Amino acid sequence: MTKLSVNVNKIATLRNSRGGDFPNVVKVSSDIQDFGAEGITIHPRPDERHIRYQDAYDLKKIVTTEFNIEGNPIQKFMDMVLEIRPTQVTLVPDAVDAVTSNAGWDTITHQAFLQEVIAEFKSKGIRTSVFIDTDFKLIEAAAKTGADRIELYTEDFATQYGLGNKDAIKPYTKSALLATELGLGINAGHDLSLDNIQFFAENIPNLLEVSIGHALITESLYLGLENVINMYKYKLKGINV
Repeated sequence: MTKLSVNVNKIATLRNSRGGDFPNVVKVSSDIQDFGAEGITIHPRPDERHIRYQDAYDLKKIVTTEFNIEGNPIQKFMDMVLEIRPTQVTLVPDAVDAVTSNAGWDTITHQAFLQEVIAEFKSKGIRTSVFIDTDFKLIEAAAKTGADRIELYTEDFATQYGLGNKDAIKPYTKSALLATELGLGINAGHDLSLDNIQFFAENIPNLLEVSIGHALITESLYLGLENVINMYKYKLKGINV
């Protein structure tokens, strides 16, 4: 069954908007696990505008499922990940001023860099994943970096699916099949929601994990966090990896 990892960046955004420590990121993350999520994801950025680097250290103490830290592997980020040693690090080529992730890695141009970074993380027993688009050449190059997994960047699928274009899933299905042939595990994330998650998961073979934050937290404002967690679990139930 595909695992659900909940990105708690939006909880930190809400906390930071008022100062203080409410809502408490650690408490909410602990509750999310209790409600059935199989992982916690964070994506700290250099300006710490939502998740702070200290949050990563605090969460390490309470995450009992899988801890996934996303980010651009600048030195400060690398030092933190190597010290915390989460279950997984997901490498994302974010610009410093990016509002949200908006592109996957060019694994051809940056292959040597990624090989070096990934080797360092793997030497500490950290599973590695590379955020990537559905370009076969880039996926083939990703396999040469030494990464354990790729995370398919799903914004285009989500946009097209919302417009009624179900054929938008086809490049993702083909990419997943190729990744499997190359020995790469498959994660996915970005703009996945209750509206599209079941269709996506049913059409992506060997989908190991989805990381969902913005949509899940927004939906939870209406439906309640525990209820939303279990709704995702229900939609993912029975989909064989």
